[in-house]
Amino acid sequence: MRLRGVGARLSLALLLVVTGVLGIVYTVVLPSLERRLVGAKLSQLERAAPSLARQLPANRFRWPDFVANAAASANARVVLYDFLPAPPTLSVVGDSNPVSSTDVATDPIALRAARTLAPARGRITRDGEPVAEAAVPLVQNGTVVLLLTASLEDPLGSVDLVRRRLLLAGALGLAASLLVGYLAASLFARRIARLERAAEQIAGGRLDEPVRVGGRDELGALAETFERMRERLAQLDHARREFIANASHELRTPLFSLGGFLELLADEELDERTRREFLATMRSQVERLTKLATDLLDLSRLDVGRLHVELQELDLGELARGVVEEFAAVADGHPLGLETAGPVPALGDELRVQQIGRILLENALRHTPPETPVRVVARREGELAVLAVEDAGPGLAPEQADQIFERFYRGEGSVASGSGLGLSIARQLALLMGGTLGLTAEPGRTCFRLALPAIPRENARSGEPSLQ
Repeated sequence: MRLRGVGARLSLALLLVVTGVLGIVYTVVLPSLERRLVGAKLSQLERAAPSLARQLPANRFRWPDFVANAAASANARVVLYDFLPAPPTLSVVGDSNPVSSTDVATDPIALRAARTLAPARGRITRDGEPVAEAAVPLVQNGTVVLLLTASLEDPLGSVDLVRRRLLLAGALGLAASLLVGYLAASLFARRIARLERAAEQIAGGRLDEPVRVGGRDELGALAETFERMRERLAQLDHARREFIANASHELRTPLFSLGGFLELLADEELDERTRREFLATMRSQVERLTKLATDLLDLSRLDVGRLHVELQELDLGELARGVVEEFAAVADGHPLGLETAGPVPALGDELRVQQIGRILLENALRHTPPETPVRVVARREGELAVLAVEDAGPGLAPEQADQIFERFYRGEGSVASGSGLGLSIARQLALLMGGTLGLTAEPGRTCFRLALPAIPRENARSGEPSLQ
């Protein structure tokens, strides 16, 4: 299983890269170096041969001294040949090597120069030793060939030395890269393993342990994203638990109340006035249950994309006035104010805008102390038509302002009995109509602001809605 891990794979990849680089150096750089050294030696001999040929004395008796001096000058072995055309053969007439000339008697480079009457050069192997040669033909009482030959042992020995050291350094480099790569990759793999364990804990619902991987690289950024996801899931899980408790309370209370009133209504001795009071109370409990069911249904439809809106021209000023009048009787001592300067034409769904207005106003009345002023404002702001609900309550803490639109969220210490769904539904409805729902919260002031596309007044008069 270790060989299948990320650490082993990364170290193996590093090993392959280093091996590939060494292979390129061995198969490309070293042959190129060898060709350059051999070429340099051949070029040296090729440049020296014509110069020496011009110095060749006409007197053949002086050729032995000439080849000795030429060999010292060119730092190479110098051989002179007579060329016999039929059959084409070479005859050594001068050699700077005093021991024997049998090894150069049939030299192919000299024979090629004699046949073509043109300079020739090349690399051959003589007695198992590589040599470089350059030959120049001369026509002097027949054809004479001047051959310069030099051993390639020194340059090729240098190449062999570089090759051996490269192999040794490559072996050490491979071992070091394998070790360092495996250690570094193992550290990286352990970080991945910690992140994997954290993901498994999150998947298993254990959201209390922070995700700690460390580092400022991509893996560290991924771990930070996982941590934010964990915190988000923890908040949602906490909100879900609170919602279940709240919803259970919201359902149980009116159901118990309705059950008790039904038992009392079964008593035939109740007078008509008491019966009517019981029926009114039962009706309010049914309305309470209906509102909770409606919120849940709207939320479900929004989630699956089955809630549609019908955009049409509407007047936010008139809708604001209607919402204020609707809540005037249940304001519970809150002074309600309305601020609008004539019609505020907008594009939206009238029923959904009314629903958002009710949610915002009910939220302001429910979460502020009695006698707190609440004001509803309808106005035009550039290309937007705005419906705002402001209150002069204690305001919201920064952490509450960040979470107020989350589903199931209810502020700490709230005395409200709501489900925590209203503001979330209101924001999604605003987005569905092409608008926005924002919040401005500061000490002593809280303002929810619904912004919809405004309709130019000239189009509003002519009944032609526009999305300008």
